[in-house]
Amino acid sequence: MIQVAGKQHPWHDGMTVSDLLKELDDPHPYAVVRINEQYVSRPNFEQTIIPDDAEVFLIPMIAGG
Repeated sequence: MIQVAGKQHPWHDGMTVSDLLKELDDPHPYAVVRINEQYVSRPNFEQTIIPDDAEVFLIPMIAGG
């Protein structure tokens, strides 16, 4: 299991950030994801593996001025 935004989520071997976002079916365009204390930007979502027992924070893109 991993924790995503404070909620438990099933984990599987080889799970990437892209896999997680597909499983969550969340339409928000996340620019950055924090896995434990490591920040990962969108270009690296497909190759970044999420370890078991990780704490994941989804950080959405924010626009404005």
